[in-house]
Amino acid sequence: MTTPKTKTTFTRAPHGAEGKPFAGSSGFCRDCLTPLSREMVPQARRCSHCGSPRLVRHPELHRLHIAHIDCDAFYASVEKRDNPELAPLPVIVGGGTRGVVSTCCYVARIRGVRSAMPMFKALAACPDAVVIKPDMEKYVRVGRQIRDMMRELTPLVEPLSIDEAFLDLSGTEKLHKATPALTLARFAKRVEDELNLTVSVGLSYCKFLAKVASDLEKPKGFSVIGEAEAYDFLRRQPVSLFWGVGKQTQKMLARDGITDIATVQDMEESELVRRYGSIGQRMARLAHGRDARTISTDMAAKSISTETTFNTDISDKAELTRIARRLSEKVSARLKDKHLAGQTIMLKLKTADFKLRTRNRSLPDPTQLADRIFRAASRLLEKEADGTRFRLIGVGVTTLVSDETADPQDLVDTGAAQRAKAEHAMDHIRRKFGDRAVELGLTFRDRRKPPPAQ
Repeated sequence: MTTPKTKTTFTRAPHGAEGKPFAGSSGFCRDCLTPLSREMVPQARRCSHCGSPRLVRHPELHRLHIAHIDCDAFYASVEKRDNPELAPLPVIVGGGTRGVVSTCCYVARIRGVRSAMPMFKALAACPDAVVIKPDMEKYVRVGRQIRDMMRELTPLVEPLSIDEAFLDLSGTEKLHKATPALTLARFAKRVEDELNLTVSVGLSYCKFLAKVASDLEKPKGFSVIGEAEAYDFLRRQPVSLFWGVGKQTQKMLARDGITDIATVQDMEESELVRRYGSIGQRMARLAHGRDARTISTDMAAKSISTETTFNTDISDKAELTRIARRLSEKVSARLKDKHLAGQTIMLKLKTADFKLRTRNRSLPDPTQLADRIFRAASRLLEKEADGTRFRLIGVGVTTLVSDETADPQDLVDTGAAQRAKAEHAMDHIRRKFGDRAVELGLTFRDRRKPPPAQ
């Protein structure tokens, strides 16, 4: 894969320490992990042992223990690792021309490509990009390897996605014979040496600023934001830095003259709560660097879903229904594999002009059966398939529980038990001979037709 450009670690002086930001503190080299003497810290530009410029130093370096670790351009980096010929090329991982960018390498980002960008816009910005269909099975496997490495550092790991997580390393000094900062640097080096992938690390005293820090020096970054500097650092940032403040909220705040965090810092919390409710309270606290959230290790899945983007818009109800059945089967298979069931069925539709519709329906009992998922989803679809052209459809379940209570006998629908028995027989055949070994007439497709873009 392409070797990222090395960068000096982000540091910032605390209040009243301009000009002498590292006095009385220590640091280390990220490449050879050699410690910097206290005398060397203020003036050192390169490691005296290996000559690397990648030095970590900060006044609060050895007091901070909350970290956010984020893999750099994860999907694209895995593809480049597995195919070295891609190393110098712009790589986009995503769907067909009607899909969106899942992620892209930094070469493509320089050309203007961004995650979640429609593929046609991405290819217009970078026409020579190599487009690769996502291989989620491979990414999940590699993500689990990295997650297992994280859990060797601390049991307090809170995954946010397949390629990022919060960690709390407080109390691990004796175990690792190192400060949390040095332990994290060792971890980043191990991932690079063993998996040939890179990560960016953010270290702070709270989750909010740890996540902010991990974005400051990507790729291959190691950034620190201390408590003493938090107020001044945040004062220079836009309100978009706050988690939970999306584009619509930003527009609402801008109408009220609030575009930067400095304005929020200068307002009373009571006024922000009066105007914006819980969002206002959150902004007031985060603006002053206050975030009381702890690391949560409860990683029970909240929902299971799948979706597909069409090569051409579809308005035909019968065709949408057929696709909804196929998606219901995929969701059902994942539920059965994880021994889960869901009680709320979700339908997701995106119109030709990119407007999103989400609908849901609660069931009397949890289910993991494709038949019941599809029947609920098709009722939701019945109300939406009114001739509108759609570019995407998705089906999912939420309110997840163990499958021990799933699908009790239905005394009203007398045919439900027979359909469930047939479905389990189909599952058995598919496990032995593959997913396409048996299909319903509803989902059988003319093989000459191209499948929808994923």
